[in-house]
Amino acid sequence: MSGHYLDLSANPLRFQPIGKSINVFFDEANRQVFAVSSGNSDIAVTSWESRKVAYIKVPETGGVLSIKFSLDKRILAIQRSLQHVDFVNLARSGDAAAYSQQCKGKTTEVRSFHWTNMNEIIFVTSQGVEFYQVLPEKRTLKLIRSYSLTVNWFVFSPLKNVLLLSTGAAGNVICPFHFKPQQVSRMPKFEIDLPPVAKSSKSDKAAAAAAAAGPAPATVDKPRLQERDVTLALLYGQLYVVVVRNQARSSGIGAEIVLYLLTKDGPAKRVAVLKLDMNGRFAVNAVDNLLVVHHQASKTSAVFDIKWGGDYDGTISLHHPVLAALPISPVTVPVVDSAATSAEKKMASMACELYSPNWVVFQPNIIIDARLGCMWEVELKLEVLVSMMADKKQLIDFLLLRNDSKMVILDVCKQSLVPGRQCSLSVIARVFDTLNAVYKEHLKAASTRASAKSADDKRASISPQVNDVAFSCVIDQHDMYKHVLSQVVDIKSIQYKFMVAVIIEYIRSLNSYQISVQHFLYEVVIKLLVENNQFYQLHQFLQYHVLSDSKPLACLMLSLESVYPPAFQLALDMLKRLSTVNDDIVDVLLSKNQLIPALRFLRSNGREDSVPARLFLEAAANSGDNTLFFTVFKFFEERNIRLRRKPVFAASDHCDQYVALFNSLFGEGTVSSQQVNVPHLLE
Repeated sequence: MSGHYLDLSANPLRFQPIGKSINVFFDEANRQVFAVSSGNSDIAVTSWESRKVAYIKVPETGGVLSIKFSLDKRILAIQRSLQHVDFVNLARSGDAAAYSQQCKGKTTEVRSFHWTNMNEIIFVTSQGVEFYQVLPEKRTLKLIRSYSLTVNWFVFSPLKNVLLLSTGAAGNVICPFHFKPQQVSRMPKFEIDLPPVAKSSKSDKAAAAAAAAGPAPATVDKPRLQERDVTLALLYGQLYVVVVRNQARSSGIGAEIVLYLLTKDGPAKRVAVLKLDMNGRFAVNAVDNLLVVHHQASKTSAVFDIKWGGDYDGTISLHHPVLAALPISPVTVPVVDSAATSAEKKMASMACELYSPNWVVFQPNIIIDARLGCMWEVELKLEVLVSMMADKKQLIDFLLLRNDSKMVILDVCKQSLVPGRQCSLSVIARVFDTLNAVYKEHLKAASTRASAKSADDKRASISPQVNDVAFSCVIDQHDMYKHVLSQVVDIKSIQYKFMVAVIIEYIRSLNSYQISVQHFLYEVVIKLLVENNQFYQLHQFLQYHVLSDSKPLACLMLSLESVYPPAFQLALDMLKRLSTVNDDIVDVLLSKNQLIPALRFLRSNGREDSVPARLFLEAAANSGDNTLFFTVFKFFEERNIRLRRKPVFAASDHCDQYVALFNSLFGEGTVSSQQVNVPHLLE
């Protein structure tokens, strides 16, 4: 198995690479790559979703600085100048003429633009931000809102339509904006801490002379927050400002990544620090709620999980990589074999340079090599990662937070039971408790949703803070039985005692979280004990309610009577304890031809007057025991006298054939019921 836990998607998006006459642009919101040829009005657009190339003809009026589709792909916005952006209505045939929008201010420059809604767009300028509504029918734009402030640089997240503007002399005063349809919210500004300035190496005399000369003018050596060191990442449904802080090389301290949580109610909060053991140029992706940090110099990537592990001091959590930093798995791309003839057109594979200087990283998980003409998604290889984490409890904690991890978790559970990789019972118990804690939260959330739905109360819908939302995977009893227990229970190399202990431990864990245990788990335990003739242990489990009472379990015990006769009485006692299954007890007794015990049970529960006489008379007649038939017949004759004051059966009882059978066996002048002590016979 490969020793790389990160991979680039096997099927990259291929597009026309950048060249002398070709510029390449990427639209993060629509995940599209534009290849624009100079001097050519045709633009090639390649989409990640469709993997198709579309060609658009637009008026050629100069070089392209940026180009993006509206979110519904009906309007194309092209920036050819620092002062304005052009728009083309592509959805309207014959309406390919461009219309333009100038930014505010004669000296203001458009740094970038971003679509925030179907027909809404923002201009990020050198003097602030301008929010417009595009009116394609009128071929014009309407200003919704603008904000004026000096902008050093900006970061925009199309995932949440949040814009960060850098202001201040050091660039570390951040002004966030959140864009919604027809409105914009200016969130509280906040300041990002800068790394400390390295101590001067001057001598004491030189330092004193410098101090006497007064304050020195600002120099470029003073720390500044750079655009390349800041990005926005969506982790576990919340948006974080991710800041890379390199330390001075002389300090011998590795870089760190600081996470600031954006909130509506107040300034962004510094909530986590991710420790790196190196300095240099870093790039960040968000993959499956993990922060993946790429380091170009060492050509490695490290993975951080802010919900897993870490040391918490009450305000800030300190995290180290989940595993040691490793390179991304080697990747190749198909190319035409230059040695082959034009008729053959053979394809060959070319190894890609990993961590190439040509790589550009986009959120959440995109890497583009414009010179190679490739766009990949960064992917996490859970199967490989499993073999690198020895602590099963920590591994399960980690996997529960990942998408599409259910089968991986179940495989981990299965392998922990197999000889050679078998874990101790205490480790398995901790794993079960971890899984069932999440399972319980999931059931509680589902119950709350059902209650809200039944009450038709929309305000009672589950909030994003419900615990189970944090987990991407839930392992229920059916999953554990189908994919783990039922597959290993018949493996001969696994001792049955170990398997019984494992299943009992799983049942214990379910009970500890007040989760109703499904009958098929009990069936596995009973099957193992019966196959190994451990009837005494089975008896003990039932007697001390290790295996909880249930109708399916009672029926299973009844089926074991032939190999373990006491199973019948155990099943009957179980059914008696289940007060809601009295009819089942009678059915069971009748099926075993235990008519007298059945009548006794009915009398003890005061239900002898409600059962049909025909049911018992038929069973007594089929038994071939005349004494039994006589007793049952006289029991119901007595009931007739008590209910109707005469011994004869009503026509609705449909007992004529049994009356005839009684007369043929005992004669019509048989001793009357008054002379037969029926209660004595039933004692």
